[in-house]
Amino acid sequence: MPLQPCSPRHVLVLNCGSSSLKFAILDATTSDEIISGLAERLGSETPSIKYKYKGNKQVIELANGQAHDAAIAELVNLVNSLGLADNLIAVGHRVVHGGEHFTESVLIDNDVLSAIEKTAALAPLHNPANLLGIRTAQQAFSTLPQIAVFDTAFHQTMPNIAYLYALPYSLYKEHGVRRYGFHGTSHFYVAGEAAKLLGKEREQTNVISAHLGNGCSVCAIKDGNSVDTSMGLTPLEGLVMGTRSGSIDPGLFTFLTQQLNYSVQEIDDLLNKQSGLLGISELSNDCRTIEEAAVAGHQQANLALDIFCYRLAKQIAAFMVPLQRLDALIFTGGIGENSDIIRKKVITQLGFLGLICDDQANLAARFGHAGLITQGDAFTKAFVIPTNEEWVIANDAARIAKEC
Repeated sequence: MPLQPCSPRHVLVLNCGSSSLKFAILDATTSDEIISGLAERLGSETPSIKYKYKGNKQVIELANGQAHDAAIAELVNLVNSLGLADNLIAVGHRVVHGGEHFTESVLIDNDVLSAIEKTAALAPLHNPANLLGIRTAQQAFSTLPQIAVFDTAFHQTMPNIAYLYALPYSLYKEHGVRRYGFHGTSHFYVAGEAAKLLGKEREQTNVISAHLGNGCSVCAIKDGNSVDTSMGLTPLEGLVMGTRSGSIDPGLFTFLTQQLNYSVQEIDDLLNKQSGLLGISELSNDCRTIEEAAVAGHQQANLALDIFCYRLAKQIAAFMVPLQRLDALIFTGGIGENSDIIRKKVITQLGFLGLICDDQANLAARFGHAGLITQGDAFTKAFVIPTNEEWVIANDAARIAKEC
């Protein structure tokens, strides 16, 4: 009797932001992407949904002021009209902050929703939006299991010497003030891919992963586990980012409030929305724009890139303390995957680790192309590995849905 092909196991992945909704349907068996898209400017005068299906790009215009519920309703109609609903087995949700409640992905129930809600104080820009997406999807896909996948979960293996601040211990015990880290799904994925490229098991590898986009973080991964990361209680700590300052002297708060009469909200806006590459260059938070200006001789654009790369290289070097041995450095995220300029600057500053940039390979590893970007006989390797957080979410959701 001929073998029957396995039934497709499709997962709808939702990543809900405050005014956007990123979505994709992936085959959890093959990792193939069936459809993907972005609903953006939700709640504004011109909301829309852009999606790609079978190589074709389409746009659905939404009515003035329509928000997440309307976008998901339109997504449901789209999924049904394309005949994609029958193969769906679960909905996977990206949730930014899981606090200490969650060390792995979980099936969403009332207790999980309550815990995500309690953690919203630690991620006020992210968790409320994630909750909105979950509740809307529960109504729209009421028969499907809903799974939460947390950005912070991967970092729950950090030791207390890495995650505790030197603050009164009561702030940690009573209010959960500690370093949590983010981009965990991305760091987890690329670490696994790096192990394959090295020909080792994940549990045998020591790597440093640099996720570089508008938000940036570095993660030290020892024997497959996160042992330190650059982001902290919030996604503001650590590296220079697109519009975020990264780590600063906390005394700046006193100076800004007492000397310049800044309010708490104005300081928050300054550090999160007006700083980083944008603040230094006074041009843009887009790395491509800054690189073009730097090549043209713009002094502050060059300064922004130099500061970005110096802080990044310094953080990577610091993570040799918990690792002791480095098998590979990984570049991922929009900047990490596409900026050969930044990668070379960073690798050059890390030459003492045995990294030697291969200029031709570095230039070739852009626009979706992965690969080794250091010389083959170099003591330590550096790779470009495109991240795939949606695949991790789909895989976890399919696994947990099967256990339901």
